[in-house]
Amino acid sequence: MEKNKSEKITLYGFNNLTKTLSFNIYDICYTKTEADRNAYIEYIDEQYNSERLTKILTEVTHMIGASVLNIAKQDYDPQGASVTLLISEEEVPVYVLDPSCNQGQIMPRRDSVVGHLDKSHVTVHTYPESHPDNNISTFRVDIDVSTCGMISPIKALDYLIKSFDSDVITIDYRVRGFTRDVDGTKHYLDHNINSIQDYIQYDLLKRYNLIDVNLHHSNIFHTKMMLQDFNLDNYLFNLDSKDLSEEDRYEIKQRLNREMVEIFYGMNIPDLTRD
Repeated sequence: MEKNKSEKITLYGFNNLTKTLSFNIYDICYTKTEADRNAYIEYIDEQYNSERLTKILTEVTHMIGASVLNIAKQDYDPQGASVTLLISEEEVPVYVLDPSCNQGQIMPRRDSVVGHLDKSHVTVHTYPESHPDNNISTFRVDIDVSTCGMISPIKALDYLIKSFDSDVITIDYRVRGFTRDVDGTKHYLDHNINSIQDYIQYDLLKRYNLIDVNLHHSNIFHTKMMLQDFNLDNYLFNLDSKDLSEEDRYEIKQRLNREMVEIFYGMNIPDLTRD
């Protein structure tokens, strides 16, 4: 545990700090017809099924220096998927593992999967959504990484941002509890942090508009990100911008931008063009 860059603190017992990262990403798409909306959801379900999400979370686990104890995963009907990983800071010897733990080896033909959470876990849930009135479809991914001990989930931020088509991102990071040194002094933080942005590559940061709301005295950090670059073709499903009129392109951009801004600020914007 670091007091500063050169001086380390000797702890009394285990590091009891719990670090929790909540990471929400939104992918936004223009889907002109009901058939397009259904096809978009099918595409998202295929691209981000439980198998792929498991690989992403397993990579996150290894990236932060943890080990997988158990994996539970599920694809849902009609859409969506969930994955839960129970992890440990250090690799647990096989002979002390609970018999219910599969160490990441998903057994075939299981009728059901029951997962349990401990102080250290990683979860992901997906939510494909659509708006029938303005032809906008949205795909949301919620990822929670909670660790105890010396490891920290914020090391995986760059990887998570790159793993999804991230138009809007909301990140919450909180350090809870305290740990003691050998003199009995409580320590409520074991690493330097002023903002979540400190742990994101500059090349990624400059692509986004960002807002911070931080409660430093409570070790609570919040960052919102919205993509700056707007290439219309990246937001059209089964459409090419060259086939649209200038008026249609403008209208679609307005709808997409409205959706992104509302998600980014967390509030609905009145449509002043309607009676």
